[in-house]
Amino acid sequence: MEMLSNPDVFRKEDVELVKTIYKMGGEATASELSEFENTNPFAYNFPVVHLAKRIHRYTNCTVPKRKNGKERWWHVPFLGRYREDKTFSWILRPELKEAIKEKYFYLEDEEEEVNISEPINYWWLTADPNIWSFDNVKIGQTFTYSSRNERGNKKRIYRNFENVKKGDKVILYEKAIVGIGHVSKEHDGEKIWVTKDENLIQPIQYSFIKSVEGLKNMEFMTNLQGSLFKLTKEEYELIMDIIREQNPITTVKTYNTYTKEEFLEEVFMEEDQYENMVELLKYKKNLILQGPPGVGKTFVAKRIAYSIMGEKDSSRIEMIQFHQSYSYEDFIMGYRPEEKGFKLKYGIFYKFCRRALNDPNRPYFFIIDEINRGNISKIFGELMMLIEADKRGSEYAIPLTYTEDKFYVPENVYIIGTMNTADRSLAMIDYALRRRFCFVNIKPAFDNLNFKGYLESKSGELSKIIIEKMTSLNEDIENDLSLGWGFSIGHSYFCIDKDTITEEDYKNIINYEILPLLSEYWIDDNSKLMEWKRKLLEW
Repeated sequence: MEMLSNPDVFRKEDVELVKTIYKMGGEATASELSEFENTNPFAYNFPVVHLAKRIHRYTNCTVPKRKNGKERWWHVPFLGRYREDKTFSWILRPELKEAIKEKYFYLEDEEEEVNISEPINYWWLTADPNIWSFDNVKIGQTFTYSSRNERGNKKRIYRNFENVKKGDKVILYEKAIVGIGHVSKEHDGEKIWVTKDENLIQPIQYSFIKSVEGLKNMEFMTNLQGSLFKLTKEEYELIMDIIREQNPITTVKTYNTYTKEEFLEEVFMEEDQYENMVELLKYKKNLILQGPPGVGKTFVAKRIAYSIMGEKDSSRIEMIQFHQSYSYEDFIMGYRPEEKGFKLKYGIFYKFCRRALNDPNRPYFFIIDEINRGNISKIFGELMMLIEADKRGSEYAIPLTYTEDKFYVPENVYIIGTMNTADRSLAMIDYALRRRFCFVNIKPAFDNLNFKGYLESKSGELSKIIIEKMTSLNEDIENDLSLGWGFSIGHSYFCIDKDTITEEDYKNIINYEILPLLSEYWIDDNSKLMEWKRKLLEW
């Protein structure tokens, strides 16, 4: 009872959730909760996990674990069981149910009124992307759809609008199935209210839909004159099976926290540079880390993302590497050959943006390794404008090369590129892209106190020799007019996966990793190469 009244444990939304389950008899599936509250059935996992963690902190109770050792957090506030139809339901623990009954005793009288089995209808709602798009609607946002045309006359198949009721399920279609929603308010004779529950990362194309045997007779296929079409339960379930096959549900997981302090300890960077990088990325939304080989640019990119997220959630990070053959079709979308012709395939960045649209309140990070190796203009195409920080959002949506459907880059997507400053075979990055990014130099960390401590813990007195020799080498490289700081040798050559770094390890790094690089730097100056070989290997 005391814990239920403590707002630091049971927040307002947690109290409402357990009260709702109590109303439903003390047991409910996520689907039953979503129908009862007109919400997304996948919206409950995350809050339940965090409620469980607060209960654990308050009571220090034992957290049940799965066979693989991971915590079964939901089991803290609830019991659970699989029903005959294979659905899983949460059951209020007896002590929690008793506390709810005592604190909210009036619910006993309301329990009789709850009817969770009232049948619902299923609808297919179409939009013309030339007029408006479902992509303009955010997850959880409610939009209205008029049941009358511009002249005030009833739209075709008006009976469908009359039959719409709160809680009905809606398939959102605009030349492809692009989302799922539910009716959140009764039809008032003028319009219907629909709340968007999910964007499809992989939209279901019309060409595929019409080939499905069980959908050939649905109202949308037999009567194209209209905008709101009735679906049978069987048709809706078949459509949902197709959707889930191509858009599987991502389960909510808990991840290890990741702090600024952990970043500074791992990355060997000064705090002010880290703060500056984070500020630039949040402001510009696009950042390029440039530096010589071996400074850990890709490593830094992932950990910047982790530190902003506050946890090591790799599901919100996508990483690719550009190369000369990489194209718009790989990145955004394009037609690919199949047995019966060509099919429009969505690219990695397009799908990533749609994932981010489904989770608008959390940041997502797209990392492009070796960004200057690709033909930037060819790869980004019309997205060159859309990635700008002030061009994010649905109001800037534009049609893409291969489809009239409009597309935009969500505000919660951040792009981080990496660029090797020592690669002379590459041209400078496209100027049109350059002005859309902030550039941060990542330099060797041989003078960083954390790195010195790390190296000393691995190699003892040898660490002083390594730092002295590499610092001297980098000074010579920086002062060379044909090279400069961008050709320095990075510290990550000495971040090896061993408990100790021996003298033999050091010599192997010099002989097989650093000297081959120096031979490219001084390809026409063999005497200098030999001089540095001697300096690095003798002491």
